[in-house]
Amino acid sequence: MGKVILTGDRPTGRLHIGHYVGSLRRRVELQNSGKYDEIYVFIADAQALTDNIDNPEKVRQNVIEVALDYLSVGLDPAKTTIFIQSQIPELTELSFYFMDLVTVARLQRNPTVKQEMALRGFNDNIDGDGKASAEKADNKKGTPVGFFTYPISQAADITAFKANIVPVGEDQEPMIEQAREIVRKFNSVYGDVLVEPEILLPENSACLRLPGTDGKAKMSKSLGNCIYLSDSAEDVWEKVRGMFTDPGHLQVSDPGKVEGNTVFTYLDAFCRPEHFEKFKDAFVGKKSSFEFHSLDEVKAQYRAGGLGDMMLKKFLYEVLEDTLAPIRERRAKYEQDIPGVYKMLEEGCRKARAKASQTLDEVRKAMKINYFDDKELIEQQALSFRK
Repeated sequence: MGKVILTGDRPTGRLHIGHYVGSLRRRVELQNSGKYDEIYVFIADAQALTDNIDNPEKVRQNVIEVALDYLSVGLDPAKTTIFIQSQIPELTELSFYFMDLVTVARLQRNPTVKQEMALRGFNDNIDGDGKASAEKADNKKGTPVGFFTYPISQAADITAFKANIVPVGEDQEPMIEQAREIVRKFNSVYGDVLVEPEILLPENSACLRLPGTDGKAKMSKSLGNCIYLSDSAEDVWEKVRGMFTDPGHLQVSDPGKVEGNTVFTYLDAFCRPEHFEKFKDAFVGKKSSFEFHSLDEVKAQYRAGGLGDMMLKKFLYEVLEDTLAPIRERRAKYEQDIPGVYKMLEEGCRKARAKASQTLDEVRKAMKINYFDDKELIEQQALSFRK
C-alpha cells in the first residue's frame, strides 16, 4: 500500500499564518520530499456551507481565495491534486453509508464537535420530553445536522482517497480517531476495503495552535485577531505592533514573562537561526543595543529585563516578512490569471473524482448494492424464478 496524504481547509475566508505553521508549511515540505505516492488537498466548501447555508456567496467567493493561498505558499498542482469538495458527489454518497455506522451519542461525545458548536453559539440541550428549552431556543440557534455530522463527512473525505496520512492540528485528533472507528466498523462488517488513517501533527509544538494577536487561544477570522498570508507589509506591521505581550512588563527595565507572551510564541513558530544575523539591526536602539545569536538568548534577556517590547516586535516583524513577502509576491502573479487557477481546480476535481469513484465502486460491491454490476446475482435470481 502506498503513502497517501489528504488534508484541506474550509473556504470561509483567506488563510492566515496559523494555517501556515499548523499545516500549509508542512504540506509543502511533504509534497517536495518525494516520499509520498499521492497527495490530495481540498477546499471544503460543502462542509463550510453547513454553518453558512444562508450566505453561500461568502463560501463561493472564498474558494478562489483559498486556492490562491495554496498556490502562493508553494503547493504544486503537478505534485498535489487540489480540488473542491462539492464537485466530488461520491463523497456525499459515502457519507450517507457511514451514517449507519455511527450513533448520535458517539457524535455528541466528540470534543471537537462540541467545541465548534459552542464557538458558533449552537444549542441543542434536550429536556426529558425531547423538546429544546424555549428560553434557550430563543437565545441560540440549533445545530444543523450537516454540521453535527462533520466527523462522518470528514471520514468520507479521507477514506474515499484511501489516505493513510492526514496532516492536521491537534484539535483534529478526535476527528481522526472517529474516522478510524468508522473504518474499523466498516471493515469488520463488509470486509477489508477501507484504509485506516493516521494523524500527522506539526513537529514544532508552537505550531500546534498559534494564538491570535490579542493573546486569545485561537487565531480566528471571526475574532479579528489574524495575520493573513495575503496581508500587506503595512498591515503585518500594524498587527505585530499591537500584539499582546506581558501585561506586567510596564517598563523596559522590568523583568518580562516569556510564557504566554504571544510575540515569543510567534517567534518559536517562525524564527530560524539565520534571522539573528540577518535582522540584527532590530535590536539596535538609541538607549540600548543587543547582539543575539539564538532565541534562547533573547528570552533570557527579556526575562532579566532591559529588552523592550517594541524592539522585540520589530524583530518579529522582520522574521514574519521573511516568510510572507515571497508568498505575497507569488500570490500577486496568480491573481493575474484567475481563469488559469479555475482550470487547475477543474483538472484537480477530475483526478479526485476518478479516485473517489474507484473507492466507491469497491464500497458498493462490499455492501452488496452493486446490483447492475453483479452478473452472478442476476443469473442466480433468473434461474430461481424459472423453477
